[in-house]
Amino acid sequence: MSVLYIALPVALLLAIVAVIAFVVQVRSGQFDDLETPPRRVLFDDVEIQKQTENPKETHQ
Repeated sequence: MSVLYIALPVALLLAIVAVIAFVVQVRSGQFDDLETPPRRVLFDDVEIQKQTENPKETHQ
């Protein structure tokens, strides 16, 4: 029974820290776009290919 006096406040503290961290990340925009990053890997990097083929033309 005495372990509850330690475990309960520690668990509550961890839960509060997790909720605060989640709220901070939501307000900073971390979770705004969840669909685009996984799909971005499917597209070709056309701009990068053009730069490696003609590096002098892109720097002018």
